[in-house]
Amino acid sequence: MRKGLFRQHGTELEIFHRVLDGAIILGTLWLCGQGYGVSIEVHYALAGLLAVVGFLFFSELNGLYGSWRAESIRSEAWSIVTVWFFTLCALLAIGFLGKSSIQFSRLTLVAWATATPTLLIGQRIALRYLLRQFRKSGFNTRSIAIAGGGAKATALINVISRSPWLGLRIQGVYDDEASSMQAADGQKQNGLEQLFQAVQDQEVDSIYLTYPAQQEAKTRNLLERLADSTVSVFIVPDVFVSDLFHARWTSVGDVPLVSVFESSIHGASLFAKRLEDLLLGSLILLLISPLLLVIALAVRMTSPGPVLFKQRRYGLNGQVIEVWKFRSMCVAEDGEVVPQATRSDPRVTGLGAFLRGTSLDELPQFFNVLQGQMSIVGPRPHAVAHNEQYRKLIHGYMLRHKVKPGITGWAQVNGWRGETDTVEKMEKRVQYDLEYINNWSLWFDLKIILMTIFVGMRGKNAY
Repeated sequence: MRKGLFRQHGTELEIFHRVLDGAIILGTLWLCGQGYGVSIEVHYALAGLLAVVGFLFFSELNGLYGSWRAESIRSEAWSIVTVWFFTLCALLAIGFLGKSSIQFSRLTLVAWATATPTLLIGQRIALRYLLRQFRKSGFNTRSIAIAGGGAKATALINVISRSPWLGLRIQGVYDDEASSMQAADGQKQNGLEQLFQAVQDQEVDSIYLTYPAQQEAKTRNLLERLADSTVSVFIVPDVFVSDLFHARWTSVGDVPLVSVFESSIHGASLFAKRLEDLLLGSLILLLISPLLLVIALAVRMTSPGPVLFKQRRYGLNGQVIEVWKFRSMCVAEDGEVVPQATRSDPRVTGLGAFLRGTSLDELPQFFNVLQGQMSIVGPRPHAVAHNEQYRKLIHGYMLRHKVKPGITGWAQVNGWRGETDTVEKMEKRVQYDLEYINNWSLWFDLKIILMTIFVGMRGKNAY
């Protein structure tokens, strides 16, 4: 069991988990029907089965049944909400086209739509708790070895030591040369021949190579020897690569390449994101048009000056664009130096403070979206003056311009919004922006949109 009982039966457990999810969806529908005195007849049963099929289909697209070891419950919960949202949309579309929605109890369906994701998330919390207890007790673990030393090995050991729920057990650290690595968690460094013996004795499930790029020959020799075994091998990239973008394998003809500074949004993905912007942007503009008129009148009546403020900012590939906002200040600054808004800033009008705090001043940017200058979701654009300032201070800052800027973004919904009075705050925002670019998907966009709607763009320093 300590070598991985659950891992040996991973396929059966994945099937069991899918069946359990389906049972929860159907069982919740039955319970909601019982609660409202509705008899679960054929059309309800068919809706439940369609929901199960739809949920499993969208779950596969979203990778919901992947490994939990390195994914947070918060991330998985949002994935469940996203998948269930798409499932409900599909059911509504089928009901509308089939003109069958009149056959269902509205209260029953609303209760079912609300209770199902709650129970699915609760089930996963319970399963995670049980698995983590097993792993903390030494069960269902993976034995790993680290070949090499230095800062990468130290960082890897520290992460594993702080995260017992990952189920990773360090079998040893190996290198023939004296390492500058400070021992962590009591790990003792051994020679490479001892590593090969441990592999031969099947004491190691995986090996992590932490040699720097300058020692390519040593990495190659290790790979050649380890190829004569069944152990899994992972190469830990140099810090400067993993800090900016997670490298991806690609090729030119038969020549393999590692892509470092490349956006994941290109080709068909670029078309899909543009289609998303056009459809959702048009729908949202239609829905908020009355609100836009009310805000425009309020701005006009409460302070002198134009209703809209246009500021030069960097867009895709660093091209300068004009971003639209409702004017929230008594000035319109767009020069070489643009002071950021601070607490009790005298430039901010009374109405402007409310608009900025609620992000309502950003709503005109949906016109930028339809024009193709921005996306609904993406890194927030900064004033040109701020870009010129921070690109000199933060390594990799301009990589956030590999995609179109957005009205809302991954950094903003995680609280990194507003005044950046220290370089560290801007670095954190850039970190989230690059994480978004590297992991982009339509599902990720929808997750951020839902977080913006229900949680809002958060930030203690948004004035």
